[in-house]
Amino acid sequence: MDIILEGRVSVQKIDEDGNILKINVFSGGDILGANLLFSSRNSYPMTVVSESNTVILHIYKELILELSQTNLRFMIGLMTVISDRTLLLTDKIDAISLKTIRQRIIDFLRYEYYLQKSNILQLNISKKDLAERLGIQRTSLSRELNKMRRDGLLEYNARTITLKRIDVFT
Repeated sequence: MDIILEGRVSVQKIDEDGNILKINVFSGGDILGANLLFSSRNSYPMTVVSESNTVILHIYKELILELSQTNLRFMIGLMTVISDRTLLLTDKIDAISLKTIRQRIIDFLRYEYYLQKSNILQLNISKKDLAERLGIQRTSLSRELNKMRRDGLLEYNARTITLKRIDVFT
């Protein structure tokens, strides 16, 4: 378990395409890793990035156990941190998973617009792969793209998507 004494660190999930999802930012006094302290998996599933000069106090599991056995207040504080972290992660999952199909598509197109710096986006993946990346069915993707076309937001073919209403994607 680590305690941030000074500075700021962020916990991020970086996918194979380099997309970054910032889970949380921790600063002085925050505890990092308590929720994984007694996990059977021996590695942290996220990337921790220092956002400034940072001083961290690392406390080994054995000391955590000893402090928990001898100090009720310490153990309650640790359980509170673990519980609060679980709620934070649950909220983050809800925010991501509760997005509509349109919101997921817009997020993807916004990211591609940023990368390609053009309103004509070259698709380097198939619609099937795009649907899998967005976590939706291929038919649902096609249906929503057709709705977005009818709404005047975009035009598309097999290789490109042309953004008609840039304000929606920026």
